[in-house]
Amino acid sequence: MTDPRDRWDDDALLDAIRAGEESAFSELVARYELGMLKMAEAFLGDRISAEEVVQETWLAFVKAIRRFKHRSSVKTWLFGILLNQARKQAARRPKEWTLRGQAPREDATGSSDWFDEVGEWRSQPVAWGSNPELDLLSQEAIEYIYEAIASLPEKQRAVFILSAIEGWTPEEVCELMKISSTNRRVLLHLAKSRLQQRLDEYFGKRRKSPPASGSEDPKP
Repeated sequence: MTDPRDRWDDDALLDAIRAGEESAFSELVARYELGMLKMAEAFLGDRISAEEVVQETWLAFVKAIRRFKHRSSVKTWLFGILLNQARKQAARRPKEWTLRGQAPREDATGSSDWFDEVGEWRSQPVAWGSNPELDLLSQEAIEYIYEAIASLPEKQRAVFILSAIEGWTPEEVCELMKISSTNRRVLLHLAKSRLQQRLDEYFGKRRKSPPASGSEDPKP
C-alpha cells in the first residue's frame, strides 16, 4: 500500500516533522539524500567527506527546523545548508591541498565540445558512479571528472553541479546562490570552459598513452 506521505509536498512534510513524526523525516531523507550526496561529492571530490557533510547537514537541519520561515522552498533551504557545510569542510583542508596536484589554468576559455550552451553534457562521458560494472578506465575517468569539478572556484563549482549534475532550473540556482541570471550564465560558462580544458587534456593523454606493460601487439 502506498504511503500517503509519498504524495505530500515538502512543506507538509516539514510541518509533520515539526509535529514529531519520524516517518515524515524519513520520507524527506529519501527524497533528497542521494542528490545531497552527489552534490557534496562533486563539490568536495571524495565520498568520505561528502558523507560527513550530508550528516552534518541533517543535524543542522533538525536544529534549525523551527526557525524556517518559508521564504524559500524547503529544497532550496536544505541544499543551502548543505552548501554551507561543504564550504566549511573545504575551508578546513590545508591550503596546499589540491586534487592530483592539478589546478585549472586561469585563462581557460573557448567553446566547449563536452557541454551545451546551458552546461548540460552533450554526451556524458561516464555515469556519475551509478554503474558498478564500469571498467577500470571508466572508473578512473569518473574520479578524474569529480576531481576536476572539485578544483573549480567555489561559485563556478556550485553553479555547475546544480545545473549539470542535479538538473536544477536556472531560477532555482539563482535563488539558492543569491545571484542574478546573468551571473549564473557567466559562472556556468567559466566552469564548463575550465572543465572542457581539463577533460580534453585527460582524454588526449589517454589516447596518446603507450600500451600497458606486458601487453602484446595484435598479430597482423
